[in-house]
Amino acid sequence: MRSGVLFAAMLAASSAAAEEPPLTIGQLLGQGWEIAGYASGYDNRTSLILFRKPGINALVQCGVLYDVTRSPRTVVSCYELR
Repeated sequence: MRSGVLFAAMLAASSAAAEEPPLTIGQLLGQGWEIAGYASGYDNRTSLILFRKPGINALVQCGVLYDVTRSPRTVVSCYELR
């Protein structure tokens, strides 16, 4: 019985997370987030951008990859750090 309830809770949490649209750098900047840090990979194909927003106790990190073998060539992945 417990495993069924746990599985249902995990399934509900994963479906709720799947419904949220992915964050983009344009959305973050439009919502007032500021760039707090930047790091580039040694090959100039990857970058990490760290965002902060005054009054919010969290950071958002965006990984940016540029790869000519992919379509689209630029892949951005943003997620919240707490």
